[in-house]
Amino acid sequence: MDATTNPPAQRNAGIDLLRGLSILLVVLHHIGLRIPLRKTVLLDVLPKSLLTAVNFNGYEAVFIFFVISGFLITRNALHRSGSLASIDLRAFYARRFSRIAPCLLLLVAVLSVLHLASLPDYVIHREGQSLPRAIVAALGFHLNWYEGMTGYLPGNWDVLWSLSIEEVFYLGFPIVCLLTRRTWVLVPVLIVLALSLPWTRGALADNEIWQEKAYLPGMAAIATGVLGALMVQRWHSVPRGIAAMLSVAGAFGLYLVMFEGRWLWQAMHDGSMLVLTGAALCLVLASAWSRSHLASWRGLGWLRSWGRLSYEIYLTHMFVVYSVVRLFKAMGGNVSLGFLWYLPALPMCWLLGKGLEHFASTPAERWLRRRLQVGTQASLAPAEQGVQAT
Repeated sequence: MDATTNPPAQRNAGIDLLRGLSILLVVLHHIGLRIPLRKTVLLDVLPKSLLTAVNFNGYEAVFIFFVISGFLITRNALHRSGSLASIDLRAFYARRFSRIAPCLLLLVAVLSVLHLASLPDYVIHREGQSLPRAIVAALGFHLNWYEGMTGYLPGNWDVLWSLSIEEVFYLGFPIVCLLTRRTWVLVPVLIVLALSLPWTRGALADNEIWQEKAYLPGMAAIATGVLGALMVQRWHSVPRGIAAMLSVAGAFGLYLVMFEGRWLWQAMHDGSMLVLTGAALCLVLASAWSRSHLASWRGLGWLRSWGRLSYEIYLTHMFVVYSVVRLFKAMGGNVSLGFLWYLPALPMCWLLGKGLEHFASTPAERWLRRRLQVGTQASLAPAEQGVQAT
């Protein structure tokens, strides 16, 4: 089916909410590592488990992003091509390049200048690391491997580990689709990959950084999202009761991971990551099959806007985090009132992401798509514009 015959895919309010929650958790995590909420006076009025859940689920949130990303990219490919066996390789790669390259190149350029200017928090100083090698790793989609071998990079570089996993997956995904040609061949491969998460992650326990950032565990989560998109293609709608059950199951799964993580880890070890990706899949499917209901949710427009800007916020939020933490320390570093510094930090992260999207990301993406002849402005599907790290 020719892509030009299809209208642009519409945004999904439920998925934007889930994506907004995920990017918010990432930001709160990176602030919380430096100004923990459980060390503030909030501990006198709120449960420690709640404050811990708010601050320390950023890594889990990235795996939710992986599931969402796999779902959306596959849904958009199916929308344009009709089937994965008919993917237009050139158009697929051109769209990914148009989406990823402008912000990535801009970020790497800014970080390189800040490193050369010897600005604190931005200097690459670990033994075995260097600016040229970090640039190659970031642009060559193996920054996760580079960190696993040499140690953590400064925070603004470190966020690119998830991008490395996603883009390597999408480099190979359309080729695999064209080689298999049949869904009944592709689906078992995706199922095996999705279910491999506990074992691929557990096998890397001797290297903590690589265990967190290795390719296969992240790809397992992305494969889970791909399977979700194929399910929605196969069953365009389900009874409302099933969608409601999926919502409840997904919410309960996320609660277990985020609030009962220690107990869940003791019971299942790396298997708890399957609970996480399974819960994310349930919520994504519920959103896909309950669009009209979720679109009517009121009072959460701000969170959906975080979801729409998730890629831009993800790439830039550490600039705000470092600035706020520096100011916090310069003004005495009173940890008991540290929660007050979250109040300016969160809107500043959104504003920086919005500025990047408005002045650089979207204009550059549209220009590149015209140059690469993969569609006009009208073909910039709303569902694709806000894919975090994709």
